[in-house]
Amino acid sequence: MKQWFSPFLRPDRNTDRNNRLARNNATRAERGERGNLPGTKRPKLKKCYNTDDFRQRAKRKLPSPIFHYIDGGADDESTLRRNTEAFDQLDLVPRVLAGVEKPDLSVKVLGRELKMPMFFSPTAMQRLFHYEGERGIAAAAEQFGTLFGVSTLGTRSIEELGQFANTPKLFQIYIHKDPALTTNLIERCKAAKFDALALTVDTIVAGNRERDYLTGMTTPPKLTPRSLLSFAAHPGWTCNYLFRERFDLPNISKFVAAGTNVKASIPEYINGQMKRSISWDDVAGMIREWGGPFAVKGVMSVEDAKRCVEVGASAIMVSNHGGRQLDGSRAPFDQLQAILDAVGGQIEVIVDGGVRRGTHVLKALALGATACSGGRWYLYALAAGGAAGVARACKLMRDEIERDMYLMGCNSLKELKPEMLARRIS
Repeated sequence: MKQWFSPFLRPDRNTDRNNRLARNNATRAERGERGNLPGTKRPKLKKCYNTDDFRQRAKRKLPSPIFHYIDGGADDESTLRRNTEAFDQLDLVPRVLAGVEKPDLSVKVLGRELKMPMFFSPTAMQRLFHYEGERGIAAAAEQFGTLFGVSTLGTRSIEELGQFANTPKLFQIYIHKDPALTTNLIERCKAAKFDALALTVDTIVAGNRERDYLTGMTTPPKLTPRSLLSFAAHPGWTCNYLFRERFDLPNISKFVAAGTNVKASIPEYINGQMKRSISWDDVAGMIREWGGPFAVKGVMSVEDAKRCVEVGASAIMVSNHGGRQLDGSRAPFDQLQAILDAVGGQIEVIVDGGVRRGTHVLKALALGATACSGGRWYLYALAAGGAAGVARACKLMRDEIERDMYLMGCNSLKELKPEMLARRIS
């Protein structure tokens, strides 16, 4: 009996096994087979065909505070909504009789060749959404040949995720008040052979996420009168949370000074640990310290894009943090043309936020973007079905991009041009 429970009681001894199972579940999802983790049933993922389908299934499977943590934005959430709506302002103008044999979806991003132009943006606390967490994302990235973003506030360690050796990996980092912590994270990423670093610059203070106040969201989740009924109504999630690996933030928990609650809410951690007075000198210093492909995530203005080029960054991630920081700010796609006009061809430009469809990716690339990334599109899928859910979401996105390339009359992503877009007349 003790041996049967050991995978749950001593997860540190089962890392290789759990990573292998996550890979297997991601692979089986594409073949339509049931996952093989002990005591689990494969969700009815075959009925999920788009991001909203995964969102609806995630809403049914997650306690209310956890779902709304993924789903919500800052203040009135106007920027959150605009991030996706912005893509509707430009229409695609396809070409026919182009003799397309097999569209080439490959693209080079941050020094790595990807098999598709959409990748997994780094997001925090994935263990909360499904017990496979970052393992499930890494397995899908490995299977589909795309880039996997890992958050400083992730729930799997840099060292564990480094074992996914064939998966392109990007580590998202902040500049902390304690410079030794920042340096420690960089050195660990080097040792684990991460491919690139992304410095998030739009989170020096936490956004005002009112949904979290209303739902009673805490990190880790706590049973309160407000949340008790929701946790009781989702016994599958609750049992997996309580009886599988404990919630932890291993990339920072062993380094932060004794007495500091690293499992406090994310806003508390951001407001307490992040250096607010960061400058371009800090960015330049981190680029030198890392010495490899480097992205600046959270750039929205033309002037900041130019500074990224000046300090030697490899890429810009045009992002407003998924509408979770400054409500009323521009959507990444709305701002893309101005940034490309200023720095296009000098630096990689990645559109991060609001991407839900393959056509969104093609519109961004037609304007001149290098690639796209996103968080919610795969977090909903993770919550809906772990590694199998993420694999299905990734396959659907890849298939959409490929199908739309056929319909656009393009053999490769390089053939997408601005003249294939037309502004919608309202």
